[in-house]
Amino acid sequence: PHLAALVLARGGSKGIPLKNIKLLAGVPLIGWVLRAAIDAGVFHSIWVSTDHDEIEKVAKQFGAQVHRRSPEVSQDSSTSLEAITEFLSHHHEVDIVGNIQATSPCLHPSDLIKVADLIQKEGFDSVFSVVRRHQFRWSEVKKGENKMTEPQNLNPAKRYRRQDWPGELYENGSFYFAKRHLIEKGYLQGGKMAYYEMRAEHSVDIDIDIDWPIAEQRVLSFGYFGKEPLKEVKLLVCSIDGCLTNGRIYVTEDHKEMVSYDYRDVVGIDLLKKRGIQVRLIADRDCSKTLSAMQLGCVAKVGVTNKLQVLKDWQEDMGLSWKEVAYLGNEESDVECLKQAGMSGVPADACAASQKAAGYICKSRGGCGAVREFAEHIFLLLEKVNSARKQ
Repeated sequence: PHLAALVLARGGSKGIPLKNIKLLAGVPLIGWVLRAAIDAGVFHSIWVSTDHDEIEKVAKQFGAQVHRRSPEVSQDSSTSLEAITEFLSHHHEVDIVGNIQATSPCLHPSDLIKVADLIQKEGFDSVFSVVRRHQFRWSEVKKGENKMTEPQNLNPAKRYRRQDWPGELYENGSFYFAKRHLIEKGYLQGGKMAYYEMRAEHSVDIDIDIDWPIAEQRVLSFGYFGKEPLKEVKLLVCSIDGCLTNGRIYVTEDHKEMVSYDYRDVVGIDLLKKRGIQVRLIADRDCSKTLSAMQLGCVAKVGVTNKLQVLKDWQEDMGLSWKEVAYLGNEESDVECLKQAGMSGVPADACAASQKAAGYICKSRGGCGAVREFAEHIFLLLEKVNSARKQ
């Protein structure tokens, strides 16, 4: 049977405009679930259903196909079931739909693999995700009602300790898998049903549980970063023009060049060095005088015509794997380096080609704190590496 992953990503949002492609820990929100779906390797096709050009572009960058949904199922009042039904009416080859929520960025491929087995090998018609919660419920008393609240799932005289109570299962909205015949009858859950219990730390719903800054911390701690295990970064190579500086060159009347930089970026470089990470600088043009004036104390190579070759030379000289190399660039000349490095980033105002190649897009612009921000991102991922080692 043809199993298709389908992510519904409407352009309209009552809360955050274009939330589905808003950057979360440097990656578009929808990118987290698409990465998990692709790496799971169980889907015959992976789709994003959208009505928006920018969402379509991001979806294709992450390797998904795009179904352009109609205006009729793109309204605030439109249901997921309506959008899925429309998708199936255009894709007769699909037998089973795995509807994955874009707002669940801590989803892992291992979850999707196990669910695919439940529906393909064990014969379930529908499978949905749940999370276990240990919360005591009480009846609601509306204003003006002359009655008392009542316990719903506990005896107040014998309150359970957490370790003595298994808790209750709640839908967490991460995914709903269902066979075509159910969906065409108007159901996402029905027939021979099963739930799949997700780990609590992976059960993050941007819409319901959590706000953006907290979600970023959760994703950095528990998100899925790809098939290869993370390694400790030992070298950061940073493009000078457009990353360390804002790319502008000021020329005085006596033909001297001046550039500006942000002191926060200098602090970021110093922090990296204190953590034992080497920082090296690279530039297309000859800006040796500028570097001398900045007194950063970093190895630098300027007037470079092939940045990738320089990066490879440094990587080999230091005896590093690519997973131990980070690169911050902003121009088309940086694209191949961004693709090669184990960790890659660009400032917010980087060119489109480099943004597409990067794993992290800074909120800060070049010369305005992007280096410091990328350094902080490296530190957070190093914490994740150290945590994995302890486990």
